Amino acid sequence: MGRPNVGKSTLFNRIVGYRKAIVEDTPGVTRDLNFAEVEAEGKAFTLVDTGGFEPGEEPVAAQVIKGCQWAIEEADLVLFVLDGREGLTPLDEEIGRLLREKGKRVLYVINKIDGPRHEKEVYDFYRLGSERLHPVSAQHGYRFGGLMEELLRALPSSPEEEEKGEEGVRVAVVGRPNVGKSSLVNAILGYERVIVDERPGTTRDAIDTPFRWGERSYLLIDTAGIRRRSRISLRLERYSVIEAIRSIERSDVSLLMIDAQEGVTEQDMRIGGLIERRGKGCVILVNKWDLLGGKAREVEYAQMVCRRLWFLDHAPLLFISALRGEGVGKVLEAVDRVAEEGRKRINTSELNRWMEGVLSSHSPPHWRGRPVKFYYLTQVGVRPPTFVFFVNHPQGVTANYQRYLARKLREAFRFEGNPIRLIFRQRG
Repeated sequence: MGRPNVGKSTLFNRIVGYRKAIVEDTPGVTRDLNFAEVEAEGKAFTLVDTGGFEPGEEPVAAQVIKGCQWAIEEADLVLFVLDGREGLTPLDEEIGRLLREKGKRVLYVINKIDGPRHEKEVYDFYRLGSERLHPVSAQHGYRFGGLMEELLRALPSSPEEEEKGEEGVRVAVVGRPNVGKSSLVNAILGYERVIVDERPGTTRDAIDTPFRWGERSYLLIDTAGIRRRSRISLRLERYSVIEAIRSIERSDVSLLMIDAQEGVTEQDMRIGGLIERRGKGCVILVNKWDLLGGKAREVEYAQMVCRRLWFLDHAPLLFISALRGEGVGKVLEAVDRVAEEGRKRINTSELNRWMEGVLSSHSPPHWRGRPVKFYYLTQVGVRPPTFVFFVNHPQGVTANYQRYLARKLREAFRFEGNPIRLIFRQRG
């Protein structure tokens, strides 16, 4: 964040790694906030570009201020961008005071410093009270690498790096507004075998609910609160994608809810893509099925869902009515299967026997006239199941052959509801 014309969007594009329009016609994003998912050095985070912070009474300025304030409150880390050519302004000092009041961790980025001879221009910014400033040129990349190293060090641990404790399987309920997330949560927690112990969640809008079903423990991550009446003035329903990202990142299994009457929308596909890219287990729930069809229509409808959500073809598909409680009992059964499959490890000897058979059935491709040779295979991770193939020419393993290997792995070892990650490394 920062005042207008300090280079926030230029820095945003450089961190993301490609030019991304500041105005994006995407459901769930206002014209004043632009966000992107970024992965760097094994860490994934969501980067938000705010509008220029400039107080004013006109409606547009007020909307920008609200967006900035929301972004600050939700952020784990703030990049405060300042203009090194213009020097420190009263508005910069006002923004600095706001950030100190919020108690957020801040990196002070002095932009438009194109080389060592311009670095003397940063000293005035020490008046903001920070002992460490980051002079960079977002446009030309000067000292950008050092800023990224500091940014990655400052990020909190990812959910995969945190201890899960005894809370059991983390289940996120995600989907567009009004698809029935709240009804599903109520149906699950109202089930006769459920013991409920509610407590506030780690994010302001979600409620984490630990509960037991039979002998198993779960943590239900509910994002239904993002449209509470008290928050409507901030129009946070527009940020449903960001809330979905938060919930998905913290989950072991995500329940992707679809409105049976509306079918699979672009927003559903976007949220499904988030689940797949984050490597999370997934169960697809077609809700409000009682209003649309019956057993006779399930096959036809399932084919449509598989066409639209082809990248989640490994996920179980259930037809339910959350409001009436129909089919809800099968949801946790599917969650258990997907969670168990995500934790599954295949021993190395079994994998290499499998690899020999697969390679003999379909020979690897050639690269620059030389055959690609596969030497060894091992599983290196779970959630998602991750496999490393040691080969002579990793760059020669085509996308088609990678899909073939992933399909054969799934046929042999299932991994129901979980994406499979394949890594190809050169031996030695």
